Amino acid sequence: MSRKIEIFDTTLRDGEQVPGCQLSTEEKVVIARELELLGVDVIEAGFPISSPGDFLSVVELSKAVSIGVCALTRSKKEDIDVAAEALHHAKRGRIHTGIGSSDIHIKTKFNSSREKVLEQGVWAVSYAKAKGYEVEFFAEDAGRADLAFLAQMVEAVIAAGADVVNIPDTTGYCLPHLYGKRIQYLFEHVKNIHKATISVHCHNDLGMATANTMAGLIAGAGQAEVTINGIGERAGNTSLEEIAMIIRTHKDLDLHTNIVSERLYGVSNLVSDLMRMPVQPNKAIVGANAFAHSSGIHQDGFLKNSENYEIINPSDVGVPTSSIVLTARSGRAALKHRLELLGYQPSKPELDQLYEAFLTVADEKKNVNDEDLMTLAANTPLLVQK
Repeated sequence: MSRKIEIFDTTLRDGEQVPGCQLSTEEKVVIARELELLGVDVIEAGFPISSPGDFLSVVELSKAVSIGVCALTRSKKEDIDVAAEALHHAKRGRIHTGIGSSDIHIKTKFNSSREKVLEQGVWAVSYAKAKGYEVEFFAEDAGRADLAFLAQMVEAVIAAGADVVNIPDTTGYCLPHLYGKRIQYLFEHVKNIHKATISVHCHNDLGMATANTMAGLIAGAGQAEVTINGIGERAGNTSLEEIAMIIRTHKDLDLHTNIVSERLYGVSNLVSDLMRMPVQPNKAIVGANAFAHSSGIHQDGFLKNSENYEIINPSDVGVPTSSIVLTARSGRAALKHRLELLGYQPSKPELDQLYEAFLTVADEKKNVNDEDLMTLAANTPLLVQK
C-alpha cells in the first residue's frame, strides 16, 4: 500500500520571515483557507510569543480552518504557555518546540552542553504534552549534529511524548545521499522511532532543499515541511509544489499526499501577490516559463508529442496551457502552429517567405506576438485567413 506523506506547510511562519513579506492576520487567513483546500495536513501559523500579531494569527487561523494548526515555541515555559493559549480554538492543535542539536549550536548559541540541552528538550516535550495538544519536537541544525547524540535526543523526546520529531537541515548544508543516510541511521538506531512521525525540514542554501527532502522521505520520514514557492529565510525552504509533483510523477516511490495538484498554480499566485514576492520565471512547476517552449528543436518535438519535452501536464498543476514562445530560435514548425491558431493555412512557399521576414522581426523584438504575426501575414501575397 502506498505510504502517506503528511504535508506540513510553514509558508505563514518560516516563509513569512522573508524581509519585506510580512502578512496581516486577514491575509494569513485567506492563504490558510486556500492551503486547506489544497490538501495541506498541518499549517504552521506563527510563533505566538514573538509578537501580538503572531499570537492573533494563530488564534484566527485556528478558528478559520479544520486541519492541523501548529504554533512554534522555544523550549521555554513562557513560550509553551502562550502557544497553548493561542491554539485554544484549534480543531487539531500542535505545539512545535525544540532546541539545538549540533555542537556548534549547543556551544555558541546556547553556551550549554549536550546533557543540558537534552534535558531541556525532554522537559519541553513533557510540558507541552501536558497542554493536551499534539507535540512536535525540532532538533535544530540536525543536519550537522553528531549522529549518535542526535539518535539519543530523538529517542528521549519520543519517550517523553513527542508525536512528531523534526530533523531539520537548518543551514542547508547536507548533501542528499548523506541526509538520507542520516534519516536511515535514526530508523536503525532509535528503538522507539515508530512511535512518532519523523519529519524533514530542509533549507535551500546550497540549492538542495527539495533533493534532501526527497532523500529523507525515501529513507522513511513521514512528514515534509515545505512552503509555497519555496519561500523562506535566506535562500528559502523546500518547495511544496515540487515535493507534491515529484511524488505524483514518480509513482514507483509508492508514496502519496493529499495535495490537490490542480490548485497549485492558483495558490502560488496568491502567495506571490499577497507577499509581493514575484516567482522567478524558471521556477519549477509554477514559474512563468515552466511550460513555455522557445527553442525550435524543442518546439518541433513538443508539437509532435508534448511528452517529448513535458513530463507534467500543465492542467495537472492548474496552468491553463503550455505556450509556444516565438523567438529568433524558433523554427518553421512553431511559426506554422501559431499562424494556424490565428486562422492562417500557409503553403510551404508562403511559410518560407514568412519565416525569413519573421527572423528579421524576432532579432529586433526578441519575442514575436500575435499582432506581429498578423502584420507579417498581411504583407505576404495571397496569404489569407481561412
